[in-house]
Amino acid sequence: MLKNFAGQILLRSRYSLAIVAGLLLAAAFLEIGLAGSAWVAPAFMLAAAHGKTGGDAFRIGYVAGLAHYLASLYWLLLIPVTGYPILGLVSVSAYLALYPATWVWLVSGVRCQVSGSTWARRTAWSLAGAAIWVALEMIVGRLLSGFPWNLIGTSQYRMLPLIQIASVTGVYGVSFLIVWVSLSIYSAVLAILRQPTVRHAWLGEIILPLAALVVVFVFGFGKLREPTADGPMLRVTFVQPSIPQTMIWNEKENDNRFRQLLELTTQALTNETDLLLWPEAAVPKMIRYDEETFRTITSLARSNRVWMIIGSDDAGRRVNSTNPDDGDYFNSSFLVSPDGQLANVYHKRHLVMFGEYIPLIRWLPFVKWFTPITSGFTSGDKLVPFEMDRWGERPREPQPDPKGGSPAVSPHRTVKTATLICFEDVFPQLVREYVDDETDFLVNLTNDGWFGEGAEQWQHAASAVFRSVENGLPLVRCCNNGLTCWIDERGRLRDIFRDKSGSVYGAGVMNAQIPVLAPGEKRPATFYNEHGDWFGWLCVALTALALFARLSKSSR
Repeated sequence: MLKNFAGQILLRSRYSLAIVAGLLLAAAFLEIGLAGSAWVAPAFMLAAAHGKTGGDAFRIGYVAGLAHYLASLYWLLLIPVTGYPILGLVSVSAYLALYPATWVWLVSGVRCQVSGSTWARRTAWSLAGAAIWVALEMIVGRLLSGFPWNLIGTSQYRMLPLIQIASVTGVYGVSFLIVWVSLSIYSAVLAILRQPTVRHAWLGEIILPLAALVVVFVFGFGKLREPTADGPMLRVTFVQPSIPQTMIWNEKENDNRFRQLLELTTQALTNETDLLLWPEAAVPKMIRYDEETFRTITSLARSNRVWMIIGSDDAGRRVNSTNPDDGDYFNSSFLVSPDGQLANVYHKRHLVMFGEYIPLIRWLPFVKWFTPITSGFTSGDKLVPFEMDRWGERPREPQPDPKGGSPAVSPHRTVKTATLICFEDVFPQLVREYVDDETDFLVNLTNDGWFGEGAEQWQHAASAVFRSVENGLPLVRCCNNGLTCWIDERGRLRDIFRDKSGSVYGAGVMNAQIPVLAPGEKRPATFYNEHGDWFGWLCVALTALALFARLSKSSR
């Protein structure tokens, strides 16, 4: 009986340590932004499962993962819906926790086999553990439409020299380094405990990852010293309306919130600009079907001779439907020319599950009662680049920058961009499809007002930082309530909007100058943009081989 009691106490203490490990990882993504905690959290997970294999290791990893996601995704509770938003948080966290649980199960089992073995085997174990982590991140970013949110590498978005390696490996290279270092630290601690009288017994465990970090930082500092774009500049005006989500959902408030948006825009256009941005779903009524909305927006563009990229819903007849009344609705962005024409439209391709569409709704209609939506959008089916000839049919000489910088963009230069809507910028494999050697910058229109004022806005922006580094070009973000900013090709957060109180969540406008390509200039492609997730798929392949070998050995 005493032995069983002691075993229960030990198991409970392991779960306590697992919770600490999960909270350490979450701390890297919360407002406090303890990026360093991400480097030790994987080690703590394995420490909690030390000596355990099979189901025990899996359960310990699951507790750690659950603690991590419940803490880091707390902003799901801020969605202003009736019912029980906590069910959404628990459901999402319960699913995502399966990934760290699987990681602890796999890595702990191998660790027990190599514990106390040669340096080479322990090094191979730490490398394999990092590869398995990346493989699971690759899967979570694709399975069930994908949710690559808070990948461990994105916690380092402020560490500019480190994250430049993403231009080669994508964000997964940073994730690999973090986990490799963490596992090596874990091995170093075990070496000290095994041989407390041997000096520097730990050194051999960490020397290789430290050397890799030095190489990565040297590479990163070299990239940061490279000259940035020194060509023409595009004057961009961002409007952040900070409309509460409850008002967006209330059709009776459509005229009121559109009036607020126009008032902010009038304030913004007191300064001459080239491009005006409104965030996702900023226009309450569909611009193509509501005559007053269409007339107001196109008149605004004509009177100010400005290009506009704006968020608005769209609709069209359903393809291949036998019923002429069947229609599809799209979350869209529109390009409006200075001549008052709808020059182009992009329909969002990657929709938010349970936010913009309900899976299996035809067979499981009751599911809609657990979501804040009662109907769904249809996903777009193609890339749509937006191209802007700055002055339309009225050429004008470029104006010098009063601060002494580069002149405004040439009137004969066509600017090319593409729009990402909502959380499309968190998908590395998706974003690179929008970039070619003539792309000047990317635009992200989003409405993070769903989640009040919390960590979600910063977590979203952290992912966007990596999309800039991976593809080597600026990304401008216009948001409903933050983080409105632009990010340069090295991942620097530039010109972040803040209201008079210093908050990133308030309403207001921001002006920025975005570097664009000179006439005839081509943007050099990064290795990642050319070759995609080669590093992530390599980790997937290595993980599959290791798993196959382990299962084969077990069967024998």
